[in-house]
Amino acid sequence: MTVEDPSLTYPRATFTQPMPYGYIYLGMRIDPPRHSPFVRKSTRRHHVLQERKRLAHELDGLAEVVAATVYEAVVIPPVKGSPRFDGIALIETTSPEAIPAVQATQAYQRLDPDFAMVARNLRRIGDVDHPRTGTFLFNHFTAADPERALRTWEDITGWFTHQAGVADSALLQPTGASPYVFVNHVRLPDGPIRFLLRFAKPSFRSFVATRLRANQVGNAPVICKPV
Repeated sequence: MTVEDPSLTYPRATFTQPMPYGYIYLGMRIDPPRHSPFVRKSTRRHHVLQERKRLAHELDGLAEVVAATVYEAVVIPPVKGSPRFDGIALIETTSPEAIPAVQATQAYQRLDPDFAMVARNLRRIGDVDHPRTGTFLFNHFTAADPERALRTWEDITGWFTHQAGVADSALLQPTGASPYVFVNHVRLPDGPIRFLLRFAKPSFRSFVATRLRANQVGNAPVICKPV
């Protein structure tokens, strides 16, 4: 058996050209779990997200929209500052300039989220949205210094590509006021439990958690699947 050396370091991931799209990230608190990290089935959440999926389908038909996807949370780790979103929608537009036209539609306004963030793609690893299937992570980062937070995120990407198997990730940076310096949209290489087990590796604590803590960067993940 190979024992992992927690002192190992990992080079930064290789970044590809950021997407030129505009992004609207929407968070919804419908029926989130109170204590457990695991999101149980909810009749109310099911009906609400099915309606949101229908509205997203309407948005998909707009010339300004590249994709509109609704997600249901499956795991919400009980970390400090978690947004507790058990429903999420991500709308990708042809450009940032196309966002206002989408926001002006009745379908968008009827989505009625608890949180909305307009963003651009700041960094990218692989291609998150093709195909739009599987398990996804939305990781919400907070920090007093956005530039320092970005350097920290870049520094830890190598652990996620080498030790967690992440090949597809899009870092979304808000273009307006937001409590988050960015939200990382990731397609996971496997299911939520197997992915979470990777965080038990000693190198996660010594390499990732230590760097986040030293640079005063908080993160609150939500793992979900498309509706």
